[in-house]
Amino acid sequence: MIEQEPTPPEGLRVAVRVLCAFTAQAGDLDLRFTPSPTAQDGVAGHEAVTARRAAHSQREVPLRSRFGDLLVQGRADGFDPAGPRLEEIKTHRGDAALVRENHRALHWAQARVYAWMLCEQLALERIEVALVYFNIDTQLETSLATWHTADELRQHFDGLCARYIRWARSEQTHRAARDAQLQTLAFPFDGFRAGQRELAGATWRTHRHGRHLLVQAPTGIGKTIATLFGALRAMPTQGTDKLLYLTAKTPGRQLAMNALARLQPTASQGRLRVLERVAREKACEHPDKACHGDSCPLASGFYDRLPQARDEAAHTAWLDQAGLRTVGLKHGVCPYYLGQDMLRWSDVVVGDFNHFFDLTAHAWALTVGEPWRVGLLIDEAHNLIERARLMYSAELNPLTLGALRKTPPRELKASLDRLHRFWGTLGRGQVVGQALQNDLPDGLVGALQQHAADLTDHLAQNASAPDVRVQTWLFEVLHFLRVAEVFGEHSLVEITRTEAAARGRAPRPRLAIRNLVPAPHLQPRWQAAHSATLFSATLSPMDHAIDLLGLPVDCARLEVPSPFDPAQLAVRVTPHISTRFNDRAASLGDVVTVIADQYRALPGNYLAFFSSFDYLQQALALFETRHPDIAVWAQSRGMAERDRNAFVARFTNDSQGIGFAVLGGAFGEGIDLPGQRLIGAFIATLGLPQVNPLNEQLRARLQTRFGRGHDYTYLFPGLQKVVQAAGRVIRGPDDRGVIYLMDDRFARPEVRGLLPPWWRIEGG
Repeated sequence: MIEQEPTPPEGLRVAVRVLCAFTAQAGDLDLRFTPSPTAQDGVAGHEAVTARRAAHSQREVPLRSRFGDLLVQGRADGFDPAGPRLEEIKTHRGDAALVRENHRALHWAQARVYAWMLCEQLALERIEVALVYFNIDTQLETSLATWHTADELRQHFDGLCARYIRWARSEQTHRAARDAQLQTLAFPFDGFRAGQRELAGATWRTHRHGRHLLVQAPTGIGKTIATLFGALRAMPTQGTDKLLYLTAKTPGRQLAMNALARLQPTASQGRLRVLERVAREKACEHPDKACHGDSCPLASGFYDRLPQARDEAAHTAWLDQAGLRTVGLKHGVCPYYLGQDMLRWSDVVVGDFNHFFDLTAHAWALTVGEPWRVGLLIDEAHNLIERARLMYSAELNPLTLGALRKTPPRELKASLDRLHRFWGTLGRGQVVGQALQNDLPDGLVGALQQHAADLTDHLAQNASAPDVRVQTWLFEVLHFLRVAEVFGEHSLVEITRTEAAARGRAPRPRLAIRNLVPAPHLQPRWQAAHSATLFSATLSPMDHAIDLLGLPVDCARLEVPSPFDPAQLAVRVTPHISTRFNDRAASLGDVVTVIADQYRALPGNYLAFFSSFDYLQQALALFETRHPDIAVWAQSRGMAERDRNAFVARFTNDSQGIGFAVLGGAFGEGIDLPGQRLIGAFIATLGLPQVNPLNEQLRARLQTRFGRGHDYTYLFPGLQKVVQAAGRVIRGPDDRGVIYLMDDRFARPEVRGLLPPWWRIEGG
């Protein structure tokens, strides 16, 4: 058995996979090969292969070797001392012969590095080096083996290390300069706003001591720059590798980038490398082309030009979307995948929640795999509950399968028909509507796995001209399977059968896995993060967020008092109005009257929020009929970003009118309308989620688990949306405004107890 040497003194270190990824990749960026197995598939595949080996064979062999002051370390998948034979195991789907050459070159590089380490450690003169491709669907192995002398392997190892060490030394210098700058980082304004110093200090202590913190702080105090300042100041003392600032919406990402621009050290040495991550479709330069060298010019030769692009990106340091695009296009590489590479080498990363919390999140995989010491800043954390539910849910639409069966690729007809027949057995006997089940239907996972293997084989065989329909359907099936792998008491199965489907005149019922409690999925993410600060203006009560997000039991809590004077905001309840569904028609006239009376008493810019688009349209139609002289504009379903920007642009310091919007939508949070741009808001709803079978199941689960099913399902999420929308009105110490809470239930004590304590409520 190979014994592990003592850990050497701190110096330059690199994992084998990082060394090879940095130095051994060449040629095109090519995403045509079929999707990789999941992490769970990979672990299971490695175990299956090593279990087949002789008893004297070793697995997960820890190895290290030095090149000058560079320490290279990793774990070899398998070693048979009787050979001697080194095995590097790769799991895959489809035909192993169709693995792309650039991928295979990377695999060989890793295998040869491990082989050299074994030769050095055991004084071997030669060794057999084998790549073992294991098909997770068929359980078959494809072995590619060759013999190498120790001298050949040493030369290969030395060549890779020589190319890497210059970069490694540069990174070491950058890290030291970065930490030196952060130790003396100054707050970029003359002073702190009320509440900012307290928030920055709490964030600093949290990240310095490796804790988790949940913060409720009012809108308008500068949470973004306060939390960034505190977390950045803590980075040098804790050896933090990365700070990830994650948010739910684009405006939050832009606020973070603006704050980081102010916090960026002025000295050229030690400047923070700030990376903005955006969705691939927003960064793609050639959306009409596929991601491979035969189609896209920015994929052709990508890895050949990546080193020069990486060098310039590291020197540029400020890598927002525009900065990445400039560097990428200058060097002829895809900006999106340049950004993915720079994730390894950046100090601060700003992006969406999904970059760390999604099932296949790249930043999460790197955090665990490297491993990194990561600090998290979670903006508008109340949104993470619902977003995480969506991340760990999945749906299969029978219309997609039906469309593919109408004109199927010949090789897939039998597989598509097989799945169609199996699908027909689901929900058999079910009446029209929605059925909720606590368990996955028998045979579903197996049927989908076989179908996914068939789709994968087809795409691998037709990689030069893949059928986009097949590829899209495969991605849906694979995502469903990934979610099914982690199915448990936190989720349920939803089978929705339409009347046409029940009569056999339509495709099969819609299948979905709905996550109800994301906590079990998120707990490993919090454990992997060295520290985290989650903040929002609406986290009351905090038990709700801690329970559903799965935060550690010792998570610290902070409520920052509002700096605003209650005299700045008039809050009025209308006890004569009920916006319950059955009362809306009767109360609609009163709603319109309240809005119009306030506007005529004090003309200016207002927002009026409603629970749905249908309700909004009813109120808007009546308002325009009765008050045609008052300017109005309205949110619409599926509003494009350009139209959303135009809606917000209507609110100016000189304009007057009323914007009609849906509570919880794009204009209920994340927009900043200070001063005369917004002087009031009307909220004609408690924002309670709809009562339906799914939400009732959620209520029952949360009642069993936490004892507050109704509150956790309906009341708390609804009131959080109300407070977020109301927070648009007062944005600074000089603002003045009014809020109308238009429902008699706002007068109830249990509802008022969830509203900001600094509000002085009139009426009721």
